[in-house]
Amino acid sequence: MENPNLDFIYLNEEDMIKAGVTEMAGCVEAMEEMFKLLKIGDYRMGGANANSHGVMMTFPDSSPFPNMPTNGPDRRFMAMPAYLGGKFDMAGMKWYGSNVENRKKGLPRSILMLTLNDKDTGAPLAYMSANILSAFRTGAVPGVGIKYFARPDAKVVGIIGPGVMSKTAFDATMATRPGIETVKVKGRSQKSVDSFIQYVKEKYPTVKELQIVQSEEEAVRDADIVSIATSSPTGDPSVYPYVHEDWIKPGAVLCCPASARFDDDFILNRARNVADNIQLYEAWAEEMEFPAYHSIPIPAVHCMDLIAEGRMKKDQIDDLGDILMGTVPVHRKENEIVVFSVGGMPIEDIAWGTIVYRNALTKGIGTKLNLWKTPYLA
Repeated sequence: MENPNLDFIYLNEEDMIKAGVTEMAGCVEAMEEMFKLLKIGDYRMGGANANSHGVMMTFPDSSPFPNMPTNGPDRRFMAMPAYLGGKFDMAGMKWYGSNVENRKKGLPRSILMLTLNDKDTGAPLAYMSANILSAFRTGAVPGVGIKYFARPDAKVVGIIGPGVMSKTAFDATMATRPGIETVKVKGRSQKSVDSFIQYVKEKYPTVKELQIVQSEEEAVRDADIVSIATSSPTGDPSVYPYVHEDWIKPGAVLCCPASARFDDDFILNRARNVADNIQLYEAWAEEMEFPAYHSIPIPAVHCMDLIAEGRMKKDQIDDLGDILMGTVPVHRKENEIVVFSVGGMPIEDIAWGTIVYRNALTKGIGTKLNLWKTPYLA
């Protein structure tokens, strides 16, 4: 009889850092490998389509039950299960709760944990702090796009929304385009702008110039790479951050992991539209009430709406995996402007979480916990 004793490791945030969760170059490499596995189909996510972002639980606007939370900005819980094959060969789930009011308590808006499980038995292998992991994998995905689409001699970066997503996206930018010299920052609060500038100054002394700008136009003009990552209310696209085509430098890449808005004429006729996983956006189109862009404010979701309306053809949006696998060219024409939509997927958490977990095992990092010596209900 096999030994039924079942141990797993717990990794707190400090353990995760020791195990290499902030090593961005490695994270970008992991995301690139993940996208290739995604393209060949060696993965699963939630939903009947196996491409769902996750299962979200929200609260009502009002409730007769005094203990039930009510709706508010970013007030939700979400379960994000996935399996990723290849060298990762791991199943797991990210789980998080989110509430803007957390900041008043000195907490992050979202608090995230990742569980890794044996793909056959479902037994837990690791339970880990996932705020930093999630932030770095989120930043690394734009990094893959920048690695392929941005000018090799890129010098100027524009930042719209200098929060956590833009910090890690900038880490990925520097990992793939270390020659960046100028950064222009547009933020809503002085605190977020100051925090971003301090972050860059401390980590990247080779950056020669940091500019605080007052408009999206100033951030975008002359930038080779633009990160648009603001927290905007959904429902009304007119309030999403807007970028006019005339502001954009020829050959620039615009990374959009959050809300962003462009003119339809530009999207339909001149932009190079690229999605991190086109099937994710198709799943959102199935799951969300039309127009889905009112619920999910990422540009590729708007492309799905345009396709549903018969105004756009499916071949007007490229899938990143096709580009990585060489079946679609990196550039379709000279000086094209790339609008790169980043939706976020749990297979990204599994990819980077698995590498960090294996690092922790090798280095003896973490706390071993016991689930049972012998299961009571075996």
